[in-house]
Amino acid sequence: MNPKHFRYSESEGVATIRLDRPERMNALTFDSYAELRDTFVALRTRDSVRSVLLTGTGRAFCTGGDVKDIIGRMFAFTPAETLEFTRMTCDLIENMRRLEKPIVAALNGVTCGAGAVMAVAADVRIACDEAKIAFLFVKVGLSGADMGAAWLLPRIVGLGRASELLMLGEFVDARRAYEIGLYNKVVSTEELMPEAQRWAQKLADGPALGLATTKRALNLEATLPLAESMQTEGWIQAECMAHPDYREGFDAAMAKRPPHFRKRSAP
Repeated sequence: MNPKHFRYSESEGVATIRLDRPERMNALTFDSYAELRDTFVALRTRDSVRSVLLTGTGRAFCTGGDVKDIIGRMFAFTPAETLEFTRMTCDLIENMRRLEKPIVAALNGVTCGAGAVMAVAADVRIACDEAKIAFLFVKVGLSGADMGAAWLLPRIVGLGRASELLMLGEFVDARRAYEIGLYNKVVSTEELMPEAQRWAQKLADGPALGLATTKRALNLEATLPLAESMQTEGWIQAECMAHPDYREGFDAAMAKRPPHFRKRSAP
């Protein structure tokens, strides 16, 4: 794990991905899109990583595609080249959702466009009180259904709020984002990284198989009938009950101590 287009580090089971172009408000380039896409695939089989913390440097989390590097150049693209790019951006979001390890997004400032979709592709969002967010696509004549936003956002804030955010494309401040359930927690700028790291560490210390199957079920069951959901959850829980984490959880409860899931085998 030696990326060229963002900063990466690991500590105590937490992988931190930090977008690091503060002079461009962490706007993405063709290369950073591709590297992020591939990184979330590589993390699937990286046993040293049990959760991911995604954040940015400076006054923005991410402001989407770089106006000069991407948007200006795309007017000269062929239709096939344009489709190749849009499919790549969707692959990034799909890879985030298919990573069966929790992702915490620490929103340190302005979050819009592709940055907003990356934020909602994370499992939880911790934001500073200056972290306004917008799904700007309709503002430039595009569809609000971009990079999976129309799949993800209704599952977080409901169809009505999602329609408002995607059709108007306007910025929402941190207080409002928290009120509608878009942010899980809002803290001061100074508290953001310590709080986000606490969440990421707590998830990293949790039962890897239990968390992986929870994320898998959340992805899957939104489109399943009730009977199939019940069959799926019955099978999942039986598998988890056969895993050493279940015994560790029971033993810890009986001994009135915290469970030590990290000492157990990975899923």
